[in-house]
Amino acid sequence: FNVVTCSRESVGAVGDEMIMNRRVKAVSFTGSTAVGRHIAAKAGAHLKKACVELGGKDSMIVLEDADLDAAARAANFGSFMHQGQVCMSTEKLLVHERVYDEFMQKFLARAAKLRTGHTKDKENVIGPLVNNRQALRVKALIDDAVAKGATVLLGGKSWDNFVEPTVLADVNDNMDIWHDETFGPVVIVKSFSSDEEAIALNNDTEYGLTAAVWTRDEARALRMAGHLETGICHVNCQNINDEPHVPFGGVKASGVGRYGGRWSLDSFTELRWITLDRGGRHFPPVF
Repeated sequence: FNVVTCSRESVGAVGDEMIMNRRVKAVSFTGSTAVGRHIAAKAGAHLKKACVELGGKDSMIVLEDADLDAAARAANFGSFMHQGQVCMSTEKLLVHERVYDEFMQKFLARAAKLRTGHTKDKENVIGPLVNNRQALRVKALIDDAVAKGATVLLGGKSWDNFVEPTVLADVNDNMDIWHDETFGPVVIVKSFSSDEEAIALNNDTEYGLTAAVWTRDEARALRMAGHLETGICHVNCQNINDEPHVPFGGVKASGVGRYGGRWSLDSFTELRWITLDRGGRHFPPVF
């Protein structure tokens, strides 16, 4: 394969040329939804296959019969691992109102132990974000939510490229953070009273990558999974999972196509029909 390097300023022109080039038969992209839309549109204009894995606004749903200790631990991992810089990171915690207080006590107690700072210090778990621009963007989303009435249950501070693990409550759909992918160590929490409400809250986003459902009733979880508008749903686990043999990918603005196993072969090969006639076809006499 070839590696094509270019400047930040020329990457758009280089990318467009690669898509338009007649020797390129298909395009794969992992990254932001904005860039993915452009690539998919450009590929479509040239009738080329595009497999794009994009952003997410992923929810973890905690039902009233869940193992709350296990769910709290999974929620911490899903929300804050790699500073939340994973397309599958848990960005919304939807918790049944009957167990909301108990779950949040367990979740916050674990999250409060996550130290932020340079990872040269092995005691620090939350390291820097990819660059200062991303740290400023994450802090701006936090500040917008707080200015519009959100409550900071944990964290909220930032410096240099670092953002503390942050938990926000009282978030509503008037706040940018309800809709926008954070891609940082920030999670919003909201209670619900019914399965239908939890499904609606999960689906209230343009994204649809992963979801997680915590319950001791697997049949109930599978029923809910059938209504969640995501490409992936995990029962009694956190959102960040991948395996080489599974069909990884999202729906809605989270992407088009699937990676993994035979699905990768489908994405990057063409299914053809080839006939070998050994008996001789019979045609109407007029021909």
